[in-house]
Amino acid sequence: MSDRNAGVIAEFRANGGAVSGFERQPVLLLHHVGAKSGKERVNPLAYMKVDSGYAIFASKAGSDSNPDWYYNVTANPDTKVEVGTETIDVTARVANGEEHDRIWSAQKAFNANFARYEQRTNRDRIPVIVLEPV
Repeated sequence: MSDRNAGVIAEFRANGGAVSGFERQPVLLLHHVGAKSGKERVNPLAYMKVDSGYAIFASKAGSDSNPDWYYNVTANPDTKVEVGTETIDVTARVANGEEHDRIWSAQKAFNANFARYEQRTNRDRIPVIVLEPV
């Protein structure tokens, strides 16, 4: 885990989910199991509340590849997230079609960084993952 992520995770847990520098953008902690390694990992991620749970975005800051956590949750979709002070069991699924477009457009409108990520990448689209509580 990067030192930056470790610091964000520690701050998140110490402050009930609040992280400096992310005052407007909500952050959750995604737990996931490595598709190859089988090791449990945790990543802080921007999220958007959606009707069926939480949406997270495999933007990787506009990189031309998906983040590792994307492959882990698509291989092992039954996982958990920390939102605020709660830990919630969830099932991850990739949003497609109209659902993807609606959520992605709303996130870009809410946080312009995501529109910039979309412009930087050569990927056809940045995946949106919906995490549904079980």
